[in-house]
Amino acid sequence: MRSGTKSAGGPTGGAGPSGPFGHIEELPFTRAHLKVWLTAGMGFFTDAYDLFVIGAIITIFNAYKLPGFYDPGLEGLLASSAIFTAIVGQLIFGRIADIMGRKFIYGIEAAILSAGALLSAFSPNILWLLVFRSILGIGIGGDYPLSATIASEYSGRRQRGKLVSLVFANQGFGTIAAVAVAVAAVAYLPPDLAWRVAAGVGAIPALSVIYLRRKLPETPRYSALVRGNYDEARRAAGVLGANLTGEGVVARRVGLLTFIRRYWVTLIATTVPWFLMDIAFYGTGIYSSSIVSGIVGSSSSIVMTIFEAGIPFLVGVPGYFTAVALIDKVGRRSLQIGGFLAMALVYVYMGHLLAVTGGAITKAMPAFLGLAIYSLSFFAIDAGPNTTTFVIPSEVYPVRYRTTGHGISAAMGKLGAGIGTLLLIPYLRTTYGLATTLDVLAIISIVGAAVTLLLREPAGRTLEEASMEELVQGEAEIPAPLSV
Repeated sequence: MRSGTKSAGGPTGGAGPSGPFGHIEELPFTRAHLKVWLTAGMGFFTDAYDLFVIGAIITIFNAYKLPGFYDPGLEGLLASSAIFTAIVGQLIFGRIADIMGRKFIYGIEAAILSAGALLSAFSPNILWLLVFRSILGIGIGGDYPLSATIASEYSGRRQRGKLVSLVFANQGFGTIAAVAVAVAAVAYLPPDLAWRVAAGVGAIPALSVIYLRRKLPETPRYSALVRGNYDEARRAAGVLGANLTGEGVVARRVGLLTFIRRYWVTLIATTVPWFLMDIAFYGTGIYSSSIVSGIVGSSSSIVMTIFEAGIPFLVGVPGYFTAVALIDKVGRRSLQIGGFLAMALVYVYMGHLLAVTGGAITKAMPAFLGLAIYSLSFFAIDAGPNTTTFVIPSEVYPVRYRTTGHGISAAMGKLGAGIGTLLLIPYLRTTYGLATTLDVLAIISIVGAAVTLLLREPAGRTLEEASMEELVQGEAEIPAPLSV
């Protein structure tokens, strides 16, 4: 006998709030959710830390022309190496977690991330730094689908956006730490030691949660709907202080081609906006130092150069928590569209000012005001598409393809980030100037808002409703249990 979703109307036969997961779906935000947030969020602390720190490290290499590390020809590759290998981590870890289970591999990506950060700090030259940052990228990539999905599957429908957003909001804390560590290291340490300390500190947060990740039980939904093990699912629900009712319902098995055929519109709606958003976010983020200098002028002090480059990131930090506060109230689609359009507005305005002032915005306004307006683009990104593109894929794919779908979406984002940092942003700035670069980013943002209209709003729905999960009953659909 089959039960499940056949349309946008949602699941039947025990998947709604009155079904096996009804108690979990109606839970308020609890202390147990905070533990999930801490366990899942440290990878994103490191992700944001890494984003700013590599820009600061490149600034140090260029300012002091450090032997063995100063190489303008490899600058773009150094900036993007971890981004491209993150694609590998997102795709591989995402698929493994759907086949073998979330717990099976959770914590391994944090260990890889930590190893890459530590090894980077001891690199003998820029080529080894590229290798070690590539290892770091694999760990960062693996963290995306795993942490997002685990947070989503442990959440209730009314608080799911908040918890997954809070996991991602650790990027804000990582940004603050990166600015503080980079500025302090440059101010108080010799250049060759300063960048190594800044690189190595990134290993600490990931190391701190490896044990917690290995101890976290398999999620209730994976245990019940994929393994058919309701005893394991009840133990996992007990972590939240919740109960499961009934058993026997599992997720229908479908092949990969069938999944793509059924969810191709959803794939477009989660991959394309993330791809476009990351072109802007990473392109402007990693080259923040040179972009800010183009707006406010060059600073005579490398400490001030790094600090000023960090200001847009710091302005963006409240954006993460604005998203946390609003995402379950206004919905994912509205927040994402609004963020994209706000980004476009800032880019158009700043591009116009640069064009009419011949690249010297200080002719039109004080430097601090120009920097403040430009920095609002980071607030708009973090309050909108930077957060929502992470949250949505953890909700809109069925349980057997949830980390796969998130991994594909995140990989497309990192592909956009790599293209932006290695090719598009450097080419546009060098060939056409900063004003044209910002105009192109405005167009990209508008396209991102338009594609977001394809999304089916998941806010307030159960995961089975949001993903249009097709459920069945019967032992024939239950795979053999896996021991970890």
